[in-house]
Amino acid sequence: MHDIRRIREAPEAFDAMLARRGLGALSAELLSLDRRRRAAQTAFQEMQAARNALSRRIGAARGKGEDASALQAEAASMAEAIAREEAEEKRLGAELDALLATIPNWLDDAVPTGTSEADNVVLRSWGERRSFPYTPLQHFELGERLGLGSPSRARDGSPLMDFEAAARLAGARFVVLKGALARLERALGQFMLDVQTGEHGYTEVNPPLLVREAVLYGTGQLPKFREDQFETTDGRWLIPTAEVPLTNLARERVLDEAELPMRVTALTPCFRSEAGSAGRDTRGMLRQHQFMKVELVSITTPERSDAEHDRMTASAEIILQRLGLAYRVVDLCSADIGFGATRTYDLEVWLPGQGAYREISSCSNCRDFQARRMDARYRPAEGKGTRFVHTLNGSGVAVGRALIAVMETYQRADGGIDIPEVLRPYMGGLAAITP
Repeated sequence: MHDIRRIREAPEAFDAMLARRGLGALSAELLSLDRRRRAAQTAFQEMQAARNALSRRIGAARGKGEDASALQAEAASMAEAIAREEAEEKRLGAELDALLATIPNWLDDAVPTGTSEADNVVLRSWGERRSFPYTPLQHFELGERLGLGSPSRARDGSPLMDFEAAARLAGARFVVLKGALARLERALGQFMLDVQTGEHGYTEVNPPLLVREAVLYGTGQLPKFREDQFETTDGRWLIPTAEVPLTNLARERVLDEAELPMRVTALTPCFRSEAGSAGRDTRGMLRQHQFMKVELVSITTPERSDAEHDRMTASAEIILQRLGLAYRVVDLCSADIGFGATRTYDLEVWLPGQGAYREISSCSNCRDFQARRMDARYRPAEGKGTRFVHTLNGSGVAVGRALIAVMETYQRADGGIDIPEVLRPYMGGLAAITP
């Protein structure tokens, strides 16, 4: 949610920011609504003051034994006008809030201007992309072959990565993992949690997977992205990311500055309808309705949020480094950055089977955009009053995509997969998944 005062002060800058995002100007419409709302509010307050004065006159007249019927009739008429003006002020306020709720966050000046993801800027790269003496397979080719005719095969004779079984159970964009692959996915998630909690100071949280509508509104998924969410029959929603419940832990609270930064993490299933992804990544696990992810959330002060953004990004990078996965850090341009972010760094991991970099983590600074929607504040150690917190979120990292990257990077010529050293303790010492 935007601060309308900032738009009043700099309408041209606001429209210029929207233009960078590929959107039309909105300041004139917003400020017109704002002026009408404030005019109605002023009229309402003046009418209330007049009614209070009239009430005093009625009281004085009665005290003197005078006839106050004319004054009472005037007061009744005034009450109706006040009610109408109050209703108009609320209507205009609701209309203004509804429009503001659909407008994306104000971009940081440092965000590269662009018209598509092709204009994203690579900030740095890490690791060497593995070369193969043969054409490397994609993860789904490996997964569907794994176990056939060997002890790694699932006991029912099916592959360890089974899309056909998932389709029978739930339809497209789901997968059933079995045996060593199921354990490898679990190992990845546990490894990530251990690093983030043990080394980077994040507190592990096990949040609800179902939340109220207001919670999704608070982080910006609603109302604009309603079609991308799964709603239940009782008015609750499946979380598209643990960012939603973790960030809302600060909802409608006033924290002490000494409590900040608040850093929390969770390993949860995530649920997305992928409404706008028809025809994209239809094979394999890259884009699914249900997937596992380790989420990182920080709640901090405005003065610390940029430094916290860099810290969070580094916390995600260390996961890929420990796994030995080549990746790059990308500064998202104005056309590709998300709705709630003021600046975003994506980590893109190299997938040898695809021969391409694909997003595996997205670390965003939302500044006070979500805090305003959630009414999340803190009390400064010095000075009076309260201020909105700044919120940040990032993947630390997407578990399913990490599984894909490990499978494709550590594949062997015989179709097996070597297990990275850091994961072997989580795999009971298993060094490889054999075909």
